[in-house]
Amino acid sequence: MRILFLSHYFPPEVNAPANRTYEHCREWAAAGHDVHVVTGVPSHPAGVPFHGYRRGWYQHEQIDGVHVHRVWTHLAPNRGVARRTLNYLSFVPTAVLRAWRLGRFDVIISTSPQFFCAVAGRVAAALRRTPWVFELRDLWPESIHAVGAIRPSLPLRLLERLELRLYARASAVVCVTQGFIANLERRGVDAGKLRYVPNGIEPSFWEAGSRDAGRTRLGLAPGQIAVTYTGTIGMAHGLGTVLQAARLLETSLPRVKFFVVGDGAELAALKARARDARQSNVEFTGQLPRASIADVLAASDITLVTLKPAETFKAVLPSKMFEAMAAGKPIVLAVEGEAKRVLERAQAGLPVPPGDAVELARAIATLAQKPGLRERLGAAGSAFVATEFNRAVWADRYLDILGEAARGYAGSRAFTASRPIGNSPQ
Repeated sequence: MRILFLSHYFPPEVNAPANRTYEHCREWAAAGHDVHVVTGVPSHPAGVPFHGYRRGWYQHEQIDGVHVHRVWTHLAPNRGVARRTLNYLSFVPTAVLRAWRLGRFDVIISTSPQFFCAVAGRVAAALRRTPWVFELRDLWPESIHAVGAIRPSLPLRLLERLELRLYARASAVVCVTQGFIANLERRGVDAGKLRYVPNGIEPSFWEAGSRDAGRTRLGLAPGQIAVTYTGTIGMAHGLGTVLQAARLLETSLPRVKFFVVGDGAELAALKARARDARQSNVEFTGQLPRASIADVLAASDITLVTLKPAETFKAVLPSKMFEAMAAGKPIVLAVEGEAKRVLERAQAGLPVPPGDAVELARAIATLAQKPGLRERLGAAGSAFVATEFNRAVWADRYLDILGEAARGYAGSRAFTASRPIGNSPQ
């Protein structure tokens, strides 16, 4: 098949959507398919082009057999509403134009968030009369209301109406959680077009991390226990609770040190908060290359996965869970719903209520003082994720969905073309 994937993020960016899109496309290219990605100049989260890239209207490169087409967007840091919205919106015309110039495809996919990337995919597919698959990684715009970024308003209601129209127009809607599927079914989306393709991992990548290299990078002394959060530092992630938990353990467990690894809209505020409180057991590393994240996880003794308490987030399944499991590390999970159920199935960590610093500190203290429990939970998670969430397996299933969409669309067009022209029988 000739496959076109529109994604706002792509390597060398290191966030979850970039990694997911790259790993799927790489598998499809390796299977012999002609795979193209339309994306922007890598700049997330600082809004500055990565080394070796430049601002421009168009750049082409090939990464592991995947044709990567980088189009112009208004670059903006991952904070503030106006400039980020302009960044998202500017992707639509340039991505659609590049998709048109690339010719015909058997199927077009676009991933959301960011939401307007899905809009670009829909427009590109309509112009070429090509089947379109909507990949849904977050219940946007519902999630931005959940974190308080936008209050209920007419623009939000209009976005929700557009969201439902996009689901209706898609040949298939690929959801990363079962909770998303249930949400869309409740809202009247045709269950027959909903498909489940969760986030996953490439086990060998995360197993290859170096504990010694990671502990050296983090500056850990012998005997110190590393508690790490790795990923986006945004409004949804509830990292203020992590600072509170660290403060509770600062005196009672001085061997425990917290590391917040990543960047995002809330980083500056969290750093200021920790500095004002003179917290000596919390360190912010900033954004690290993806290979270094594997080393950091190898160096970790305990990993954290947190979100704010919100009904919307009960349908979320954070990809960092799978990365921690693949690295063989126990998880303290402050997320309810589907993520908690998966953790309990895997027996890979300790769940706590989101937003509860006391319970978070208590779970961290339990694991810090029980190395045998840490080892047992880490081993269970590693075995579980290697079989249940292996990226190569799910990429193959995703390919089946794309083939089904392409055949179904071709079949419906053939049926339409073969209908007799003229008046219908009375």
